[in-house]
Amino acid sequence: MSEDRAEAGQIERQDGPSKGRYVLVVDGVEAEMTYSRAGETMIIIDHTGVPDALRGRHVGQRLVQRAVEDARREGITILPLCPFAKAQIARHPEWQDVLRKS
Repeated sequence: MSEDRAEAGQIERQDGPSKGRYVLVVDGVEAEMTYSRAGETMIIIDHTGVPDALRGRHVGQRLVQRAVEDARREGITILPLCPFAKAQIARHPEWQDVLRKS
């Protein structure tokens, strides 16, 4: 996916001790994806919020993609409880390597 589809905003990761979020601001409108840490080896994506003004601009997909990239870099897995994140990971076979298997 090309960055220009989401108007090339920078995704910021805000990481706390047990919870965190990815934030992308496009045209002054904020989208986010939240997660919880489950130990040292897994994050649980629990919510993706993309305002109507940003729908259809691949903003949500970019948030999930960034989490996948970070998971690979950190050697952890993702359990997507959020229906949107779960669907995005299912649509991208190249992201399956970080999917937490039950």
